[in-house]
Amino acid sequence: MRVKVFVTPRKGILDPQGRAVEHSLHSLGFQSASDVKIGKYIVLDVDAQSADAARAEVKRMCDQLLTNPIIEDYSFEVEGSPPEAPRRDGE
Repeated sequence: MRVKVFVTPRKGILDPQGRAVEHSLHSLGFQSASDVKIGKYIVLDVDAQSADAARAEVKRMCDQLLTNPIIEDYSFEVEGSPPEAPRRDGE
């Protein structure tokens, strides 16, 4: 199953890349852009019997390797099923 993982800095975490992009957008006249965050987009295939099994496996991957739970939040979608809600520390 194809899975798309979206990783973003947690609210309140300094994001120098996001700030630089936001400043550049404003310099180019895009004043409506605000609170820009630069994250990661990961696409992977998971060999699973069901969407629920794929979700459980990807959650473990995110918690153990793909994200830093101290400074990043993540969400993911399993192709053909509804997107997973964003994950935060303790969830």
